[in-house]
Amino acid sequence: MGIATMGAVILDCPDPVALGRFYAALLGGESEEVGQGWVALRGTEGTPLGFQAAPGFVPPKWPAPDASQQFHLDLTVEDLDAAEREVLALGAKPLDADDKARSWRVYADPAGHPFCLCAG
Repeated sequence: MGIATMGAVILDCPDPVALGRFYAALLGGESEEVGQGWVALRGTEGTPLGFQAAPGFVPPKWPAPDASQQFHLDLTVEDLDAAEREVLALGAKPLDADDKARSWRVYADPAGHPFCLCAG
């Protein structure tokens, strides 16, 4: 048995309300303000996501051979092309999504965090 269990994944960002809305539209559930500069995503399966205001936030660089992206989310979808259209309409930016033959594509959320859409 480990020392701890995973409680949540928290993303630092300049606007937790906006990022919470983005992920609520992407993953389902509801974005709920739970404190000053703090938003939680409720009603989703798996590890909970939260969003925290971070003054001076600098988004990760991807790809960057001289810097680490720290982490990214892998999100499983049934139809990559349909999911791509939807995440782009929500404000995601393509980072590495040109190779349509692969089973995954890389995007950045509106705050710049990388995430992958992966064929399920």
